[in-house]
Amino acid sequence: MDKSEKIAYASVLSLLSLSLLLLIIFLFLLCRKKPNRSDDEYLLPETKPAGLSYSLTELDSATDGFNQRRIIGSGRLGTVYAAIIPDHKNLVAVKRIHPGLVLSKPGFGFSTVIKSLSSSHHPNVVSILGFSEAPGERIVVTEFVGEGKNLSDHLHEESATAVEFGWKTRFKIAAGAARGLEYLHEIANPRIVHGRFTSSNVLVDEKSTAKICDYGFGFLIPIEKSGVFGNIEEGYCKESDVYGYGVVLMEILSGRRSENGLIVKWATPLIKEQRFAEFLDPRIVVQSEIKSLVIRLAKVALACVGNSRRSRPSISEVAAILNSLEREGG
Repeated sequence: MDKSEKIAYASVLSLLSLSLLLLIIFLFLLCRKKPNRSDDEYLLPETKPAGLSYSLTELDSATDGFNQRRIIGSGRLGTVYAAIIPDHKNLVAVKRIHPGLVLSKPGFGFSTVIKSLSSSHHPNVVSILGFSEAPGERIVVTEFVGEGKNLSDHLHEESATAVEFGWKTRFKIAAGAARGLEYLHEIANPRIVHGRFTSSNVLVDEKSTAKICDYGFGFLIPIEKSGVFGNIEEGYCKESDVYGYGVVLMEILSGRRSENGLIVKWATPLIKEQRFAEFLDPRIVVQSEIKSLVIRLAKVALACVGNSRRSRPSISEVAAILNSLEREGG
């Protein structure tokens, strides 16, 4: 091979090397533009990113002018409407915060808090899709869960539904609620303390799946109006959520209302003395094969409402036990 051939051969090799290097760079950049989506992203109910800001006009139209016929629930925070928004394939829930609460916090960073909360996604937590903020108005848009029926409705209403709400279903709902709280406490970024965990804040869908709502909204309620009753213990901390969860378990087990904390005073000695015939919901039969599971659930409830916060189990410990009870009771 003469000198000219060697030069030509070297030039060809250089061009091939350069082409290969450019191809590698192009493929690298292409892969960076199309990252893999996580499994959680496919579970989200919305068709657009969460935390969107809606105009008051959009939500007024979506609820037919906040028509009473659209109301699916009402509580301490506000009134909830079933709504249809063009951006979403399914119904959404629109919670219109009570005017009194809006006026009590006129300068608070409502939009900042809601955008932060909207990053939370879990099968046992109601997803926040967006919000609206206008003079005298604060509105939260969330996923639609069934017909807005909560655990308190199922347990305490005077209908056949409460009677048919059997132990298997109660185990499933209790376990789901524990997993939802565990997610908020230990996994969500940022971590979230519910602050007002009650049976009214556990929605139940058509598959008897528990979904926690109104988490992180304690900032809307003035301290002097919040009260320290029933499921609510003084202090905005994880331990107070565990206490509230224990009270909810006592409602699930007995079928009784919380009655501003009286359920704890009534149930505690009955559980300690194993007087379960007096404690358990008389509307449903405790079959022999699940009696031990029901007793274990009662003991978990008792541990959660313990007087000493330090002695209470973490919600992760509770969730592990409830997951086991759900499997055994299924």
